[in-house]
Amino acid sequence: MYFNKKNNFFHGIMFHHFHDDGIHTKGQGSISQDDLYKLIKFIGRSNILDADVFLEKFKESKLKQKEVCLTFDDGIKCQIDIALPVLEDFKIKSFFFVYTSLFRIGGGQPDNLEVFRYFRHNYFNSIDDFYVSFYHVLNKDLNIFFKKNEKKIKYTKIKFPHYSIEDIKFRLIRDIFLKKNDYEDIMFLMIREKRFKYKKLYSKLFFRDEDLINLDKLGHIIGLHSHTHPTLMEKLNYSEQEKEYKKCISIISKILGKSQNLIKCMSHPCGSYNKNTFQVLRKLGIELGFKQVMTIEKEKGMRKINNSFLEIARQDHADIIKRMN
Repeated sequence: MYFNKKNNFFHGIMFHHFHDDGIHTKGQGSISQDDLYKLIKFIGRSNILDADVFLEKFKESKLKQKEVCLTFDDGIKCQIDIALPVLEDFKIKSFFFVYTSLFRIGGGQPDNLEVFRYFRHNYFNSIDDFYVSFYHVLNKDLNIFFKKNEKKIKYTKIKFPHYSIEDIKFRLIRDIFLKKNDYEDIMFLMIREKRFKYKKLYSKLFFRDEDLINLDKLGHIIGLHSHTHPTLMEKLNYSEQEKEYKKCISIISKILGKSQNLIKCMSHPCGSYNKNTFQVLRKLGIELGFKQVMTIEKEKGMRKINNSFLEIARQDHADIIKRMN
């Protein structure tokens, strides 16, 4: 049974990666089409609301304890190829939150996070093998940094139990220890050494305009996920955050051919936000926003699990799969 004392409140189910026997290879946290069928049955189809119903019930304060919605982040093509047929089979309308630099009108420049993820899962024997190679290229003594962030590592493990300690350490190096340009320089050096022609995979890894249009026509809700997908939105100042979200809503509006006023939902990239984010999103008329965790983050000033209309909890699908198994 899915619901228990720890999740007996309305929330979203968060999805990212799916794998099959073709181009969408298996990686950390990815699930198969069969897994998705089983997960929906485990939660209970009757407990899963269509995205538009979830939004309206939320606005009217009518959501019940055991009501959830399905959400998909990042505009990853495997969601179209693998997950969408399942959603249509169950007649479930979901939220799809996309960042917009990946679309042609947005510049056709996908965030490198997805490219790097594909690289580490397909060009190394294991994720640990990748970490060894990465730290070898970095060539820094990290003991003091990890010791300094010991509490943060433990706290992150509580928030994201599906991450290993090594996963968490790597993300701290990526997001805090290194500047983005330095991190990407290391990754592209490794990519060149492995002769990975990543740009040839863009059409197989990311949404195209027509995918977004088709989702909208099918009745799914398209929402904001920033323009360039910063991993630490909270580190950007107000004007930088405003630029990220204004550009995102503008591009989605143009692709779908609808007014910006009709785009009312979003999810925070990597769960990162602050008071400036809230001001920007309120200004844009956003009515529902999802965070990335199922915990009360006291350091963000939260007093309850669904702390505000821009902080609705989400359960990562990887944690549900672990329970099912």
